[in-house]
Amino acid sequence: MSLTYTLVVNGSVYGSQSARSAYQFASALIEQGHTLVSVFFYQDGVTNGTGLSVPANDEFDLTKAWQTLAQQHNVRLETCVAAALRRGIVSQDEASQHGLTQFNLAEGFHQAGLGSLAEAMLVQDRVVQF
Repeated sequence: MSLTYTLVVNGSVYGSQSARSAYQFASALIEQGHTLVSVFFYQDGVTNGTGLSVPANDEFDLTKAWQTLAQQHNVRLETCVAAALRRGIVSQDEASQHGLTQFNLAEGFHQAGLGSLAEAMLVQDRVVQF
């Protein structure tokens, strides 16, 4: 039986294991035939959406991995807009709205409110938090 999932990632892109564990879980559930509808990055998890992270050549590029997974499997990558703005992760639209001259939200990531997470909790078969 195939299920639909949303993942909630609270851990930063580097410095904790939770975001990498979420990515590995996402890959495994897709491999098992389930559908990953979205990943909602919350709290420090919004740092997964920065376009300015440059890991060393011998390190796993988690932001790029999320982008590839999303593109290949039609997964929405959403950063909580309020948490992201507090941590300096800014989309082009938010930069314009707040009079900022730069933005750094990585391609393929979108900023969303908690309403998007609430909807996912009502609609998906499973919501798993990391």
